[in-house]
Amino acid sequence: MGLRHIRNFSIIAHIDHGKSTLADRMLEVTHTIEARKMRNQVLDSMDLERERGITIKMQPVRMVYHSHGQLMSPDKELMGTDKISENQSSNQRKSVGSEYILNLIDTPGHIDFSYEVSRALKAVEGSILLVDATQGVQAQTLTTLEMAREGGLVIIPVLSKIDSPLARVEEVKMEVAVLLDIDPESILEVSGKTGEGVEKLLEEIVHRVPPPTSPQPSPYQGEGGRRPSEVLQALIFDFKYDNHRGVIVYVRVFGGQIKKGDSLLFSVSGEKFISLEVGIFSPEENPTSAISAGEIGYIVTGIKRPGIASVGDTITSSKHPEKALPGYMTPKPVVWASIYPEDADDFPELKLALGRLRLSDSAFSYEEEASGTLGKGFRSGFLGMLHLEIITERLRREFGLHLVVTMPSITYKVILRNNKEIIVYSPHFFPEDGQIIKIYEPWVKVKIIAPDSYASILMPFLFDHEAVVHATENFGDNRSAISLEMPLRELMRNFFDDLKSITSGYGSISYELGEYKEADVVRLDILVADEPVMAFCRVVSRKRLDEEARSQVERLKSIIPRQQFPFKIQAKALGRIIASESVSAFRKDVLMHGSKVVGGGDVSRKKKLLEKQKRGKARMKANAKVNISQDVFLKMMRPGDK
Repeated sequence: MGLRHIRNFSIIAHIDHGKSTLADRMLEVTHTIEARKMRNQVLDSMDLERERGITIKMQPVRMVYHSHGQLMSPDKELMGTDKISENQSSNQRKSVGSEYILNLIDTPGHIDFSYEVSRALKAVEGSILLVDATQGVQAQTLTTLEMAREGGLVIIPVLSKIDSPLARVEEVKMEVAVLLDIDPESILEVSGKTGEGVEKLLEEIVHRVPPPTSPQPSPYQGEGGRRPSEVLQALIFDFKYDNHRGVIVYVRVFGGQIKKGDSLLFSVSGEKFISLEVGIFSPEENPTSAISAGEIGYIVTGIKRPGIASVGDTITSSKHPEKALPGYMTPKPVVWASIYPEDADDFPELKLALGRLRLSDSAFSYEEEASGTLGKGFRSGFLGMLHLEIITERLRREFGLHLVVTMPSITYKVILRNNKEIIVYSPHFFPEDGQIIKIYEPWVKVKIIAPDSYASILMPFLFDHEAVVHATENFGDNRSAISLEMPLRELMRNFFDDLKSITSGYGSISYELGEYKEADVVRLDILVADEPVMAFCRVVSRKRLDEEARSQVERLKSIIPRQQFPFKIQAKALGRIIASESVSAFRKDVLMHGSKVVGGGDVSRKKKLLEKQKRGKARMKANAKVNISQDVFLKMMRPGDK
């Protein structure tokens, strides 16, 4: 098929707005997947995605759709570019004028994975803006919409879940219409559950989304008599690693054609390679003879060395190299945490596992570090708390590793008394209070959308998180949009979950990094059996020091297993103990042996046994070392767990 019969689009939506379910119905209507192979969330291939009901990794898929309407005239030029092979049936030949390739890139909806969405938007010409008819426009919707607009994409507004008894179709339509400044009648309605409206949506994608265009010739593209259509440029928007086939890059071809056996070049890294296989996504990898301009597909590179392929790089011909396409901005980590193997002997396995994960998640970064207490590990950067949880969970599931994960932190700029400025990524490297002149921390610009009825409890909540409210405006349907700034540190203090809780699930949030501002924070250490546990170290607001100290000590006491000896859990800051709790030992009655009392009624015999037990416990306590399991570290990292 020619460019005029290709449509590339994505679905952008807030989490839980029915995006994956809508994608399922599209695959059914276009018969991309056989009915017997269909399942819910078919594009969410990871177990974690299916368990949590969220999309974590973008997933491309190619659908072939037979339009019911003759949407463009099959003139001579069109028929000349759309070749029909001899083995096609007569019915297929008749439908060539109304058969379209629809390339969908399914994207995540959680704010932590906005970078995934931004990469997908660079590979398409249009985007479905999906809004839940029961919830209305959410704050994250505004963020993804702005990214799509900046990319010059055609936006198709769609309401989902119209079959729900809680759907407010007309009200939400007006919200979207005001947001986009469009006629409410142009907003489509679908139900991913029943399939209502999906066929019409596919028709509108063909109507509204423009076909891809060929690259414009550059001054040097005329050499050798090459036409613009022969100029090979393919943008890498994602990639993964395969043990047998090496790096497999996901590309959008902007010009030219790529076939198996072609000699290719990574523009940025300068590495040459031979394509071992090319193909499309249906949604599994499906080899084809070639992928051409306007199409989305994959290339098996055979490269097994890290650092060669990168998101945003351009693949071009090694014989006739072209300039690189505009790529992507490098993602900036928002949250930092150190990851150590529970067993020091597992360090090489952890290093290998992180390298493999980096090949499938370009937003994740890490570098080696060492701690006197925890040994060798890695300081790792993440796009948010959920991103951190997903990475650590994948390390556990996919690689069978037992980990120690430090309390997540942010980046601080610290001015020492010798006027030296240092960047602190991990709380256990935070200097003592007496060494510091000033501390600077990152702030974030936040937008919250919530019903007006929750305003009275929202404002004290925001004040408690040190937020500075700049503006409040009516958002329609008795909802308000609140614009504010707050420390990133406070955003991490269970802000998302608490916001959902106090607004009964109706509040939504989006944010972007702002500038650094002066902070009044201190380092808080947690001691277990008089030994500081670096993984529990954190940086907290000075005014909340006592509250945070008590909270952390009580929480750790509630989840840490008891030992054969008593021990204390303490919180220490500013050179003193702020909070303390005692954990009693397991009690074992040495006077009992099976079901019989040892020593009968002889009191001296009983006293002798009790004294022996007492001396044993004293020796054990003197050499006490509490073994803290991986489960305890994970529960301390997630405040909602118990």
